[in-house]
Amino acid sequence: MRIRSSAPLRFLLLTTGVWLAIFFLTRVFLVVTHLDEAGGHLLPVFVTGLLYDLAFLSYAAVPLGIYVLLCPPALWRSRGHRWFLQGVITVSIFVMLFVAVAEGLFWDEFGVRFNFIAVDYLVYSDEVLNNILESYPIGKLIAVLAVVAIALSLACSRAVARTITASLPSWRQRGISVALLSVLAALSLFWVDQDHPRGQGGNAYQRELASNGPYQFFAAFRNNELDYRQFYSTLPDAQVAAQIRTELAEPGSTFVGRNPLDIRRQIDNPGTPRTPNIILVTIESLSARYLGSNGNPNKLSPTLDELRQHSLYFSNFYATGTRTDRGLEAITLSMPPTPGRSIVKRTGRESGFASLGQQLKAVGYDPVFVYGGRGYFDNMNAFFTGNGYRVVDQSSVKEADIHFKNAWGMADEDLYRQAINLADADYADKKPFLLQLMTTSNHRPYTYPEGRIDIPSGDGRNGAVKYTDYAIGQFLEQARSKPWFDQTIFVFVADHTAGSAGKEDLPIDNYAIPLFIYAPKLIAPREVTELASQIDLAPTLLGLLNLDYQSTFFGRNLLVPSALPPRVVVGNYQHLGLFDGSNLAILSPRQGLRRHDDARGKSVESRVSSDDPLIARAIAYYQTASNGFTERLLDWQPTAAD
Repeated sequence: MRIRSSAPLRFLLLTTGVWLAIFFLTRVFLVVTHLDEAGGHLLPVFVTGLLYDLAFLSYAAVPLGIYVLLCPPALWRSRGHRWFLQGVITVSIFVMLFVAVAEGLFWDEFGVRFNFIAVDYLVYSDEVLNNILESYPIGKLIAVLAVVAIALSLACSRAVARTITASLPSWRQRGISVALLSVLAALSLFWVDQDHPRGQGGNAYQRELASNGPYQFFAAFRNNELDYRQFYSTLPDAQVAAQIRTELAEPGSTFVGRNPLDIRRQIDNPGTPRTPNIILVTIESLSARYLGSNGNPNKLSPTLDELRQHSLYFSNFYATGTRTDRGLEAITLSMPPTPGRSIVKRTGRESGFASLGQQLKAVGYDPVFVYGGRGYFDNMNAFFTGNGYRVVDQSSVKEADIHFKNAWGMADEDLYRQAINLADADYADKKPFLLQLMTTSNHRPYTYPEGRIDIPSGDGRNGAVKYTDYAIGQFLEQARSKPWFDQTIFVFVADHTAGSAGKEDLPIDNYAIPLFIYAPKLIAPREVTELASQIDLAPTLLGLLNLDYQSTFFGRNLLVPSALPPRVVVGNYQHLGLFDGSNLAILSPRQGLRRHDDARGKSVESRVSSDDPLIARAIAYYQTASNGFTERLLDWQPTAAD
């Protein structure tokens, strides 16, 4: 049999060979532009990368292979079919070049190959497409790629012509070829996944460079929800229950759940309950490193630097995740980042939780989620509506009241005007309010109204940060003139940082964010250095209100002295971490267990077992959170008084 030299197989090898060359050149470009991060020993990067490239091609080649191998001889030999095949290779080259450029831009933004973020961006295509159009010269880029694709296709035209005139295999040979293609795809599915053969641990940049972007995209699409007990290391439920209850046994708490894995407990806060208003501003992508008071030399945050002197400021505070939905989940539900999609986006199971909004609604507050963009993005509207809030987003605002907007939504100053109006209305109705805001301006394309600051709109992240700071200053200035100001607690916290990629899976320093709690008539300013994260915000706020409540929160009241061991929980959609202030435990799929000693210094990685005390603490949090979600142990249960 001469299957190897047959015409259809030649065309298939030609097409996939061009794809393979583009994958190789993409990897070379990313390696060369990130040599410092990648370090030495790059041969394994390219060897492993070739395996991922071939794995993707084994899937991608199946539909094309079935067509060319089963194409009738009369059609194959026709002149029109030659031009059709030439068009196929032209379009495929253009698509692969476009993917290569997209990978470069995605890496520049996130420091990784395509992953679950790219999947989410595909789902919310309107915002993403507009963001791309506003951020990059797409028309020129597409034109250049089209010219390059046509040129490369013409260079392959003789090879395409030879495939038309080469010998055609028998139908038996064609069937064998299709079967071999299918077997190759099946073997790739069995032997290659997101973590194998590239492995876990070590240099995260090398693992990402060894990956294949399209492969990782489709793998993330398939695995965007992960069952904890199936993919992660577990401990006996009794051991986990004992550990998590030790972690959450803060002063004034009494466990009331009958299920050992039920963390529901009665929280008795000392003092007389009070109902000040709360305006909780979640700021897009505000890393702690951007603050001048944290050493940034670019003078981007004069308002927040001054505000720090008059606030309860938390200087050792961390985001739990890398996306807006993770920040909203942690702040609203006080939950660790369970693997896969955040609860915010788990359509059909995103509601009914004992949220911050439900707790305050039960004592007479008007909880409102106020978003600068369109709340269908990331399923925000459904999540907040189903958890005790009413929603005001861009679609709720008259166009005349929006003075500037970009792909992601209205400018921060327009969002704050809406918050002022909502506060005025609730004050007139003599109703305490929780306004939970989510900003959008500190996001690519980094555009904002001209003339506000000394950095032109669209000039990069620094300008967006400075505008964010400016808008906060204007907001507080307006609020100080209002009769409700003296009885209002203002909270400013980031949803996540501007970039969490690093040489490790969970580079802890890259999760540091600021937290300000400002109420000059209600709260004395001071700095809190205790290790904490976004899951601790809700219980701390309810503690400031001296409110007794039934809690399903995994967080702690940071203002109550406690002997509980320090910890923050951080993660991305696969890797789950617990940091104790010095060392970091990481749980990964396929029951991966690692710890990084001196995580903020040398960060020495080691493989450990579930007997490791730090690992056991991490398992307790994530196993309990996943079980609580699955078994509905975290749902809102109104008390008789409600």
